[in-house]
Amino acid sequence: MNIAFFLLPKQEVVHVPNSATLRQTLERMEHHRYTAVPILDREGLYVGTVTEGDLLWHMKNNDLSFDQVHKVKLSDVSLRVSNRAVHVDANIRDLISLVKTQNFVPVVDDMNRFIGIVRRSDIIDYCEKNMLAEEASKQHAKFALGQ
Repeated sequence: MNIAFFLLPKQEVVHVPNSATLRQTLERMEHHRYTAVPILDREGLYVGTVTEGDLLWHMKNNDLSFDQVHKVKLSDVSLRVSNRAVHVDANIRDLISLVKTQNFVPVVDDMNRFIGIVRRSDIIDYCEKNMLAEEASKQHAKFALGQ
């Protein structure tokens, strides 16, 4: 199955530009209640994913107070984890290993432009439905055979 079926398009995804400040990033994440968001450059290319932990570690390691975070660019923050993106032509199997460690998987087109995400919960729902359908099929086969 193609992952386009699961794609939450860019227009519906909270993301931040890499030119944002730490404060802008924190406020956007707080407003939407997200712990991680994709970072895009001016051309719309996927740069990485920033987490609350990345922001907090940067503030701690640089002895920054909240009053100072409006002066710090997001591009100066080290990302502790590299959330891999997949191409839009990937299949469901390509996502399974990524969603074990990522809440969402960024999706890019052939020019590496960010086009959206696939959420972990959508992949889990898909797997659950397939497992339940398989179990129901087995139960139906047993019943049909009179067992």
